[in-house]
Amino acid sequence: MTDAPAPTPPFTHLTADFLGVPAAQLRDDALIGGLLVAAAGAAGLGAHGPPVMRALPHDGVAGLFLLEGCHIAVHTFPSEELLLLDVLSRATRDAQKAVDVFSRRLTARTVRAEHRARG
Repeated sequence: MTDAPAPTPPFTHLTADFLGVPAAQLRDDALIGGLLVAAAGAAGLGAHGPPVMRALPHDGVAGLFLLEGCHIAVHTFPSEELLLLDVLSRATRDAQKAVDVFSRRLTARTVRAEHRARG
C-alpha cells in the first residue's frame, strides 16, 4: 500500500521586507496605494473595492487591499527606510508577481522575501 501524495495547500503566503527605500517614497500614500492596485492586477487577484490607506504616526503609511479570498497589506517606516509587504493568495495565483511590482517601482537597497504554503 502506498501513501497518497499530500494535497497541494490551497494558499500561498508571501512576505517581503524592502530595506533601504528612500523615506520620500515611503511617505507617499498615493504611490503605495497605486502599487497595491498594480500588484493585485499583476498577480491576477480580483478586488472587492479600493485599497484602504491610512497615515500612521511618525510619517508612515499602511494599506490594506481586500481581494477575492485573499489580501495584500503594506506598512511603511520612513525613519527606518523599511517597507513590509504581506501577500496572501490562492496557490493558483502567482503572488511573486505582486512583490515584483513593488521591486520594480521602489528603489530598495535589498529585498528579502519568504514564501509559505498555507492551508
